[in-house]
Amino acid sequence: MIKEVMSLSRLKDLRKERHLTQVQMQMLTGIDQSDYSKIESGRRYLTFEQCKRVALALNTSMDYLAGLTDEKRPYPRSAADL
Repeated sequence: MIKEVMSLSRLKDLRKERHLTQVQMQMLTGIDQSDYSKIESGRRYLTFEQCKRVALALNTSMDYLAGLTDEKRPYPRSAADL
């Protein structure tokens, strides 16, 4: 599980910047809205696969979500990832 490394404020800020609600994130990622809310508040952690789906939905990289880079743009992706 991706735990303390992930920057929770980045997750919420980026979601809001993209004008998405938690319900829309549920539809895009398959993560239940109540679980997503807990993730944003730090009461639950993302699995690797969930982090990947969130990064794809928010058009960013997992490194950005984890606070390892300040670059919001995602890395170039292969057609298989889309």
